[in-house]
Parts: sequence; structure tokens; C-alpha cells
Amino acid sequence: MPDTAADLEELGFGTLWVANGPGMLQTAARLLAATERLTVATGIVNIWVHAADDVATVYRQVEGDHPGRFLLGLGNGPRETAQWALSPYRELTRYLDRLDAAGVADHARIVAAVGPRMLGLAAARSRGAHPFLGTAEHTAQAREILGDRPLLAPEVKVVLEPDPATARAIARQALEFYLTKRGYSGNLRRLGFTDEDLAGGGSDRLIDAVVAWGDPDAIARRIAEHHQAGANHVAVQVLDWQTDAPDRSQRRLPRAHYEQLAALAISRCGGCGGRGRPRRP
Repeated sequence: MPDTAADLEELGFGTLWVANGPGMLQTAARLLAATERLTVATGIVNIWVHAADDVATVYRQVEGDHPGRFLLGLGNGPRETAQWALSPYRELTRYLDRLDAAGVADHARIVAAVGPRMLGLAAARSRGAHPFLGTAEHTAQAREILGDRPLLAPEVKVVLEPDPATARAIARQALEFYLTKRGYSGNLRRLGFTDEDLAGGGSDRLIDAVVAWGDPDAIARRIAEHHQAGANHVAVQVLDWQTDAPDRSQRRLPRAHYEQLAALAISRCGGCGGRGRPRRP
């Protein structure tokens, strides 16, 4: 993983988002140590799993070693059945209070906000919002709620595959888990999708709306839609058959696909300030 981070930095990516999982904060620290300029963000620290005081302790250590390069992404992730009676909004507010008390400043964190109330909390108590599994329409709605100043960094899944059937099959492999979760499915319903759209890993209509697929130019156009809708930064997650394999040992980063996206970004912005630091698409 550290070698991968260094490779992505060399390709010109400015930020690497670390997926939720055991030891993610320690992983973020290793990635920062393996790179020189890359920002590392957590996407996301699950407030139901990671105690705020423990997170604050690790944050202070990492920030001390790599000042200004670590962004603490946090939010309401999967939880135990016994926790369903608790209010995610109230618990996240309390969590932010504990981070405040531990000295983790607002600008050092970003909230995985999707719904209107959570987006308001993100604007008031953090650097901004990191929505997951949304559309360009949702990005526009999020910008309106956040206002002009907060950072808006939606996650966008990408499949570099021009064949519609193959691209959608790859996307469904990754989306099926999330479409069964109330938080994600509720937001998609607010955007006009139905139970039929959510079934079976997602209808063609839903897949085409939330996943950017096609050749590199088609991907770039889809990412541009989020920027035009108000995103400051788009967190690109490239999918192929291996990225979501059931056996974690078989999962791999599709480097060739990231290379294509990096080359496209450089060609479209004329280098954007020098070797290795293109503006992201």
C-alpha cells in the first residue's frame, strides 16, 4: 500500500482517500510517511466503531509528523443492531464535541454528509462534506445547502469500460452492498429513484446516474458535471473486477486505469503547474 501511494503521487494525484476498515488511521500514517506531498484523507472514520478520544490521539500524532497533509473524514457508517435506536445526527454532534475538546479543529475534519441536516452540520462544524454514492444533481443540492465556502468533495465511482453491459456488471458488483443500507438508499429515493431501481444491484438508470463509465473522455465529462455543480474536489474510485473481489488478498489497485485518468488530466490542463502536480479532473 505505501508503494501504491507513492505511485499515485508520482502520477500527479493530490489526495488519497483511505477506505473504512480496521487500522485505517494507522494505514493513513504509513501512507503519509511513504509520500512527500500527498494529502491523505480518511473516507471515513466510522463514529460507531472508533472512539473519539482514540481518534483524536492518533490525529495529533499524525498531524505532528506530517503537518497539513492529513484530513480526518468521519461520519455515520455501518453499526450494530443495538445502535439503531440512537440518532446518527445527535451522536455525530456529540462526537464532534469530543473532538473539539481534544483539540481537533474544524478545518482538520470533513463529514460524510448526504442528507440536508447532516450537510448543515458539516458546514457548521467541519471543513465541509464528503458525500458518497450520489449524483451530480445531489452535488448541486449539497452546494446550495453548504453555501459557498465549505469544501465539497463527492466520491464518484468510475469504470473505464466502454461496453455498457460489462461496465454495469462491474458497477453492480460494487454497489449491491450499499443499496441495501438505509442511509444510502434513503438519499437515492430523495433523488427520485424507486425500490425497483435499488433492487438487484441497481437498475440501468441508477447505475448510469451514480457511476461514471465509458472511455476516458466520457469519464472526464462526468467528473466535470460534479465540478460544474459545485464540487471543489472529486474523489475518484476506479472499479474493475478485482477492486471488490470477495477475497481481499485478490484485490488490487487498477493502476493502468489511474494512469489513463492522470494522463487525461495533464493533457486537458496543460500540465497545471508542473510535473507530478496536475489539477485533478
